[in-house]
Amino acid sequence: MARYDPWRFVKGFLPRGLFWRSLLIIVTPMILLLGIASYVFFERHFDETTRRMARDVAADVAFMINVEDSYPDKERAALRDREKRVMQYDISFDRGAMIPAAARKHRLTSLDVALMDVMTETIGEHRPFTTVHVGTEIALRVQVHDGVLQIVVPHERLSASSADIFILWMVGSAIFLVAVAVLFLRNQVRPIEALAYAAENFGKGRTVTDYKPYGAAEVRRAAQAFITMRNRIERHVQQRTEMLAGVSHDLKTPLSRMKLQLAMMGETPDIKAMRADIVDMEHMLDAYLEFARGEGGEQALTTDLGELVRDAASAAANARRAGAERVSITMPEHIEVSVKRQALRRCATNLIDNALKHGRQVKVSATRDERFIRIIVDDDGPGIAPDRREEAFRPFHRLDEGRNLKAGGVGLGLAIARDLARGHGGDVLLDTSPQGGLRATIRLPA
Repeated sequence: MARYDPWRFVKGFLPRGLFWRSLLIIVTPMILLLGIASYVFFERHFDETTRRMARDVAADVAFMINVEDSYPDKERAALRDREKRVMQYDISFDRGAMIPAAARKHRLTSLDVALMDVMTETIGEHRPFTTVHVGTEIALRVQVHDGVLQIVVPHERLSASSADIFILWMVGSAIFLVAVAVLFLRNQVRPIEALAYAAENFGKGRTVTDYKPYGAAEVRRAAQAFITMRNRIERHVQQRTEMLAGVSHDLKTPLSRMKLQLAMMGETPDIKAMRADIVDMEHMLDAYLEFARGEGGEQALTTDLGELVRDAASAAANARRAGAERVSITMPEHIEVSVKRQALRRCATNLIDNALKHGRQVKVSATRDERFIRIIVDDDGPGIAPDRREEAFRPFHRLDEGRNLKAGGVGLGLAIARDLARGHGGDVLLDTSPQGGLRATIRLPA
């Protein structure tokens, strides 16, 4: 039973690269911290500071209202002048004016809300008043017994100026920290990208000579392990190739002596049969060595794919003594790829030879997209059943139906082709051809 992953939906929106995931891990807590700090500052500290400053203003206003309601009209003008000098407000009086009671309900900003709440607590709910913003100042209009008293209050006496500085420091520090995180993460991710690039090129059969471990200790250990693994594989391939070269020499030497001895004998049916057996033995020996040798120590070079495929088709046709009309080639212009030329040529030759062996007409084509380069070989032969296609790649194995012993070979053509394709980081795939036979596709990474 499949296990349900509750985070599967979220994973679809997460970045796939290590750099962006690491940056997200750093930036997300930072944004949450800044959000919480901003909430605490504005909802707690800033709001409380604003209300305290509003209470001071409300106390001054309550004092001036008391003066207006308590002193005679002749003395009030002089007292207003004194209040202006001492309290540093712009104070004016509009005799006979009235403030509608409904005017108190028009609240514009959070500062108005704080000021009106404090004013209501200080001067009472039944005295009409209103606030009007005049530029950077707030005009507070309060109803007294014979008119309206207007006090213009500077904005800095009601709101803490540190809010702008706080926001500036928060945003500035966040940008600085993100920039430092980006630079740090880029330097940490670059060694991993270099290791991935080296491993990818090695998997495609390309030479990696200038790679050196660097970065964090864990990345250095992984890189050193990769280099050790690469050296072991290359040493193993080299030792195997040298051993097989010796085996080839040791086995072909007695075969050559046998051929020479048979050539000096008379021409009899038995001698002819023995010569044919020796030829078959040489052919099988060459096939075994070709399979075991694989791609050898060949270096990857930039190659024109069309030229390579035409050479392979020509070699396969000549080996089969097949006419050029049996093979048709359709290749796009200028497909260049970095490959081991002789290895890929041998891979394509084996597939085309296999198609000529079992079909009358062979079509060779190539395609390229963002991910893969494909060399496609179609024939009109008997084909291979879908459930036996993977079996066809087994070394020294020949299928009983369609492609059997009568067709010749030692059962290594497809195995060698797949081995060479995989040495380039690709593969060989089998499918049904539109011509009715077998479609063999060499798929290489672009």
